Amino acid sequence: MQKWTKIFSDYIHSLESADAAHDAAHVQRVAVNAVKFAHIEKADLEIILPAVWLHDCVTVAKNSNLRSKASQLSADKAEELLNDWGYPNHNMQAIKHAIAAHSYSANITPQTLEAKIVQDADRIDSIGAIGVARMMMVGGKMDCTLYHEEDPFCNNRDPQDRKWTVDHFYSKLLKLNSGFNTQSAKQEAQRRHDYMLNFIKQLESEIV
Repeated sequence: MQKWTKIFSDYIHSLESADAAHDAAHVQRVAVNAVKFAHIEKADLEIILPAVWLHDCVTVAKNSNLRSKASQLSADKAEELLNDWGYPNHNMQAIKHAIAAHSYSANITPQTLEAKIVQDADRIDSIGAIGVARMMMVGGKMDCTLYHEEDPFCNNRDPQDRKWTVDHFYSKLLKLNSGFNTQSAKQEAQRRHDYMLNFIKQLESEIV
């Protein structure tokens, strides 16, 4: 699979990302974690590798109306690319499903072990230190204020992460820990979840 990994990586690195949080480095991190989880869970790398490398081959900005359709657009584009490159097509539907199901906003339940691993690997990159850094990058790109001055931590209001960046902890990031599929991902997710809780405590000590 080394030859194919290079093809996938070269293609992803040639693309212009919709935002800095979904660049080639993000895809590479997701691929590394997916391969790690695949080895532990004994999943099929012939499905996981193309799915994980191409899961964001169509990038849509976070504030776009097409955001919930991004993973399906990527699945369709991946099929075109894999056919053009001559990738074996007997796993094509499994690859497309793994890509379509990875997205949080698409709300598609993964039906295979491989799809669960791709989803887990992508969501792992949304939490922990890297998740906080990516959240700040996206918030800045969308011109969000860092936090709500009167209620920074959504104690008495619903989160609005299109207005206040820190609200994204409460609209999404802190909810992810309960949704991982595989045992290998759950262990890593808990470590990263704990980091975010500690980050919030530190932030609170500095601004309240």
